[in-house]
Amino acid sequence: MGNNGRVTRLASARAARLDQVCASAVEVARDAITEVEPSDIGDHLQAVAESDRVVTHYFECQLSGYLGWRWAVTVARVPRSRKVTVCETVLLPGPDAMLAPGWLPWQERLKPGDLGPGDLLPTPTDDERLVPGYVLSDDPAVEETSWELGFGRPRVLSREGRAEAAQRWYDGDHGPSAPISTAAPSAARCGTCGFYLPLAGALRQSFGACGNFYAPDDGQVVSADHGCGAHSETLVETADSPIVELPTVYDDSAVEAMSVSWAPDSIEATEPDEPYAHS
Repeated sequence: MGNNGRVTRLASARAARLDQVCASAVEVARDAITEVEPSDIGDHLQAVAESDRVVTHYFECQLSGYLGWRWAVTVARVPRSRKVTVCETVLLPGPDAMLAPGWLPWQERLKPGDLGPGDLLPTPTDDERLVPGYVLSDDPAVEETSWELGFGRPRVLSREGRAEAAQRWYDGDHGPSAPISTAAPSAARCGTCGFYLPLAGALRQSFGACGNFYAPDDGQVVSADHGCGAHSETLVETADSPIVELPTVYDDSAVEAMSVSWAPDSIEATEPDEPYAHS
């Protein structure tokens, strides 16, 4: 009993033997490809045994845009018969075939900015970025003010959701690596700017909103170490050396000397005569 089981397992495990009658039916397999013109069928590539008396013939595909694809025609015959029957015909990609990218669910295909006016983006009920809003929050700042603000939202950001958003903002155009930030003075950081409005909650230490009308980030969430040239403490530098006052210079090229007589009892009459200038 044990030997019979072992023989059965060995027989099922052996590779299928290529049936020579089916393997010789190359033209029968070629004629079975009726979906395209004969010119779109290339050379015979190989014959592969699928099982006893079942063989698949592969032909090169000459269709435009199907580089590396192959026509596969499976033929078979019944025992003690030399008549070959076509089972199926299909176009399959080969090892070097050009293939379209793998299918992704729409949630994974979405990119920032894909949502347009009128579009609706349903949020999955098991979204790990959100947690129910009526449970205790893991954000201490939220818990301290929860009695004042109230929880009117069914769900709020979870720890994972906050971390994901923070990393995205930090690596984006409003973080420290943005071109406008690296070009700004090293001291012109948003965290020290008077127009900087810190966020509430756990993100308060790292992010805030820009309130400078003239800044390119106005109304955007920026990191505390982001920066730009519109910092509130950006001042125009002046020279440290004092301004040297020059002496007063008169132009006497058009001055005419005149003699002046004084009254006999005046103080000026006792002084030596000096010419007065008259222009």
